[in-house]
Amino acid sequence: MSSMFRSLSLFNFRVWFIGALVSNIGGWMQATAQDWVVLTQLTDNDATAMGVTMALQFGPPLVLVPITGWIADRFDRRKLLMVTQSGLMVLGIAVGVLLLAGVMTLPLMWVFALLFGIANAFDSPARQAFVSDLVARENASNAVALNAASFNMARLIGPAVGGVLIVLIGAGWMFLVNAGTFLAMLIALVVIRAGELVPRVKAPGAARLADGFRYVRRRPDLIVIFAMVFLIGAFGMNFPIFASTMALEFGKDADGYGLLSSVLAIGSLIGALLAARRDRARLRVVMYAAGGFAVASAISAVMPRYELYAAMLVLVGFCTVSMMTTANGYVQTTTDPALRGRVMALYMAILMGSTPVGAPVAGWVADAFGPRAAIWVGAGAALVAFAIGFAWLVLSGRLHRHESRRFALAMDETRPITIAVPVIPEEFSDEVAATTPIDLPSAASAARR
Repeated sequence: MSSMFRSLSLFNFRVWFIGALVSNIGGWMQATAQDWVVLTQLTDNDATAMGVTMALQFGPPLVLVPITGWIADRFDRRKLLMVTQSGLMVLGIAVGVLLLAGVMTLPLMWVFALLFGIANAFDSPARQAFVSDLVARENASNAVALNAASFNMARLIGPAVGGVLIVLIGAGWMFLVNAGTFLAMLIALVVIRAGELVPRVKAPGAARLADGFRYVRRRPDLIVIFAMVFLIGAFGMNFPIFASTMALEFGKDADGYGLLSSVLAIGSLIGALLAARRDRARLRVVMYAAGGFAVASAISAVMPRYELYAAMLVLVGFCTVSMMTTANGYVQTTTDPALRGRVMALYMAILMGSTPVGAPVAGWVADAFGPRAAIWVGAGAALVAFAIGFAWLVLSGRLHRHESRRFALAMDETRPITIAVPVIPEEFSDEVAATTPIDLPSAASAARR
């Protein structure tokens, strides 16, 4: 099997990949239905209300991060995912029934958005960290990228199918269909061979909840990545608002909105597959992708026709997933395994929790000044993110003059940084952890072995 798909040679990851793909297709169908219902059925094209819905759905990961990260490290992630996936399935059934009965209201939809957010707050860090439980460390970066590819393959299929089915049979059925697709993930979690999971370093007790924060504070490279992810997540990745309002501006219906989401996923899938080919995740790729996102978003905002705007979304999707997949892989493969769940909870809280900050702003800007202005705000935030990454590379000494070429610059991500990392041997996992200085290249090398 080629290096791009090497993790799929493992039974457990292959089962997970298929289950996640089916479940994510249903998830994107439901997301398309929810956005369209709020925008066109529960309100009169009110983008601000849509922003509030997104804020309620993505706010809990930020608020609950100390608890969700600790739980992802402390308990069996496979069993935890069974609980969260079952809860999300029940919520999907409830919303679908209420929509079909014609009794759904905007405040009630906001309540369900909050409940979805709470369930996802526990599901996301466990799901992200569980990928590293399925494969050995040398395949972790590849598995993270292929997991993102599964997500974006679903994003390619789900919105387009969902948009057409909304027109044909109504939005309520999309929630019920999504509830059914959760069975694929639950079956996958049952079929996975527990004995072949990678042994985990046991997490410390409840007194160590703050270790994830302390760990990140000692890692300036992670702080830079988190800052870049926050800016683009808050102001640049409000695609439901951008695509739905642009679809309305171009005179399109739900199928037109769904098609835009699928076109975005074409670039996203390409970005995820290319990330899977890399031997490891590099911070420079995060920086380059942030700059590309700024340029692509700015150009898309001035496109005069639906087809041209859709074409630019391919590049927007490519840059988005190149950045986010690489950032995710970098965080996972360079983080102490005993703290990975909590660090990933922080990462997911910043990525998903940034939405409550930016989505209402994007919705208000789209209502007040038009969707193109909202896209420009996202492009500006991405430019700031690029500047943060570039500034850190310069100030940290990683960007310097090339030794053999007079006017060329060289970028070195292997320059050692000594940091304090909690090392928690399994036999002392419930005791106070020792603190040992290591450097980032050693951590990255260990993750590749």
